[in-house]
Amino acid sequence: MDQKKKILVVDDEPAVASLMTFLLTRAGYNVENAFTGRTGMDLGTTRKYDLILLDVELPGINGLDICQELKRRWIAYQTPIIMLSGNHLEERRAKAMAVGASDFIAKPFIVDDFLERVAYYIALTPTNGNPTTTEAV
Repeated sequence: MDQKKKILVVDDEPAVASLMTFLLTRAGYNVENAFTGRTGMDLGTTRKYDLILLDVELPGINGLDICQELKRRWIAYQTPIIMLSGNHLEERRAKAMAVGASDFIAKPFIVDDFLERVAYYIALTPTNGNPTTTEAV
């Protein structure tokens, strides 16, 4: 990779966030973390990422609301968002897709599957310049 792709990991479970960060860093990605919904929202609306990994259950603002809001913002509306949840109900997956998620991964996840899905969505990300404005569409 000429320039490392940037991934935002938003998860309030330290063990899960650490595992994802370790796996993604080892795979060659630049990873930033947010451990609360508010921090995830702030980063996602002010910085450009190539992919966002977003937990559904977060304290304060939940991941579904964050995803929906990010998809309204010019800086993030084309950014793939993979939502993650320990709640494997099909209803949860359907809600994630309805608010704009690109994919849904159940926790605990299979490492190889996780990395393949990340690589798939990273490959879809345009390599041209990053937008710098945060205005809504």
